[in-house]
Amino acid sequence: MKIKTAVLQTKVFADKEKNIRQLEEILASGKTEGADLVTLPEMFACPYETGKFPLYAEAEGGPSWQALSALSKKYGIYLSAGSMPELVSVQKSGSCEGKDRVYNTAYVFGRDGRQIGKHRKAHLFDINVEGGQCFKESDTLSPGEKIGCFDTEFCRIGLCICYDFRFPETARLMAQDGAKVILVPAAFNMTTGPAHWELMFRQRAVESQCYVIGTAPARDPKSSYTSWGHSIAVDPWGTILTQMDEKEGIRIVELDLDYVDKVRRELPLLAHRRTDLYQLRRL
Repeated sequence: MKIKTAVLQTKVFADKEKNIRQLEEILASGKTEGADLVTLPEMFACPYETGKFPLYAEAEGGPSWQALSALSKKYGIYLSAGSMPELVSVQKSGSCEGKDRVYNTAYVFGRDGRQIGKHRKAHLFDINVEGGQCFKESDTLSPGEKIGCFDTEFCRIGLCICYDFRFPETARLMAQDGAKVILVPAAFNMTTGPAHWELMFRQRAVESQCYVIGTAPARDPKSSYTSWGHSIAVDPWGTILTQMDEKEGIRIVELDLDYVDKVRRELPLLAHRRTDLYQLRRL
């Protein structure tokens, strides 16, 4: 069985609605070539700036959520809708801290428009590289508390966001939970991208014996946070199926799920784990 996937490396506009219109134009144009699954970048409709996250944040079920749900239904696709700032009010969350929370949240919609997957970024991107990038998501974002998967008629699929994927436990937990594909909306920068982007995706694919897809925003040199771009798809053997440059673009890639079974059968890493010596478990 194969999943035809369209990876969309799109430009991020300051106008939130313009980003939604951009997606609709791409879907209407036929450039996704009848894909079963369409993937979007991290913060695909919000500039990647900590101060902007609360300003662009919407509650689950808000206008952007509704637009994305409608598009997945209209075009009969699975839509991995990148990520966006999610607003959770104190009253709804039951928090006693007296402050609304904002999460970096990825939603996935099924062919009928229903939400079938959701992930809140669990590892916040707080770094300070000497001579390179300094960024602190925790200034305005709260961390998620779960790692999980969702089901399709093709297979079980894992979902995480950017910095989450640097932690090998994340991919391993999803593989142990039955994932054969892992989707990663991400936005590496000009410091971390050249050094680690390709390396990380290839290694996680080999470790988890899954297809992995990293979908990034196109590069905008004028933005305060400059995306590395280079959206990528890697197979379970660590072979790069496709990788873009920094520009806007669309890549179509087929994921052969039988190949996952073949790799796991011939090189049974998951079966050979010494669980008498070590275990990875959910809390």
